[in-house]
Amino acid sequence: MALPKPQGPILEVSPDLDTVYANLARISHSPADIVIDFAQLLPADTKAVVKARVIMSPLSTKLLLRALTENIARYEAAFGEISVPVNSSLAENLFKPHQPPEPPKEDKP
Repeated sequence: MALPKPQGPILEVSPDLDTVYANLARISHSPADIVIDFAQLLPADTKAVVKARVIMSPLSTKLLLRALTENIARYEAAFGEISVPVNSSLAENLFKPHQPPEPPKEDKP
């Protein structure tokens, strides 16, 4: 059985590429470009640190949106639905200051 031919370009990842974690993205645009800043916001911090900036054409950004939508659908089909809070903004849930867990309640005899 023959393996399917790869679609699109073959991507080579440089061994010295820095991998970054982002839990916040800020999106802005001009008539020609869409800019996505990826940042980290640590618990109890009020200042997010931008770790990477990606500048794309509007067409490339729309194609990225399509690819993300398709991949999220595949992810949810495999692992279950990703719940998004509905009673408050996503930012409030993801980026509120860290709250320590409540101590266990003692049973009164």
